[in-house]
Amino acid sequence: MPGIEGKVVVITGASSGIGEAAARLLSRRGARVVVGARRTDRLEKLASAIRAEGGTVEHRAVDVTKRQDVADFVDFARATFGRVDVIVNNAGVMPLSPLSSLKIEEWDRMIDVNIRGVLHGIAAGLPIMKAQGHGHFVNVSSIGGHMVVPTAAVYCATKFAVWAISDGLRQESTDLRVTVISPGVTESELAETITDDSARQAMKEFRKTAISADAVARAIAFAIEQPDDVDVSEIVVRPTASPH
Repeated sequence: MPGIEGKVVVITGASSGIGEAAARLLSRRGARVVVGARRTDRLEKLASAIRAEGGTVEHRAVDVTKRQDVADFVDFARATFGRVDVIVNNAGVMPLSPLSSLKIEEWDRMIDVNIRGVLHGIAAGLPIMKAQGHGHFVNVSSIGGHMVVPTAAVYCATKFAVWAISDGLRQESTDLRVTVISPGVTESELAETITDDSARQAMKEFRKTAISADAVARAIAFAIEQPDDVDVSEIVVRPTASPH
């Protein structure tokens, strides 16, 4: 099924930022979107806005750190629309801090959301897509999956992991497509999870050149709309004015 129209697209982390922007854009282009996040009030507002524009959308609460939650979410999409064409593993957190701050609970949270969350999405969707004989995983990494900067060691490690897992899946799956989206600094709520004062201030400076979440959504749409025999393996999208 080339293009976007009619495809069933499942999106995690859809209550704000890139996930929300992707849901809005893909629904405008005819996709049937299923959006998930922990903040159901945000999901309800998003679904109402999409329906007001004539789009097709369903929503469900999901915590990507819980394997059964993600499995139920993806099964809900299949039960609703009969199949699952694309899973956008987008949910992520970014509480940056120097390693010396020993914010171990924040390290664990990044590992759980950024790595396990992607793995849970793959585990939920892979059997369905294999049975269908087609499918597409779009995993959101980061420019931090290509470089490391101070205060971001653990965050970057999780995003390197997303790239590694995705490429391994791509190599193992000649009947499926796998895309890594690696955004540079982007307008989102991720910086609000930073509790370390020095890291928070540095991120404020870094974000002065941020691109919109819509720019990343367009990159996701580009990967999805390609013909089925074309796998856009990775897209790096960042501000023109940013060196990183």
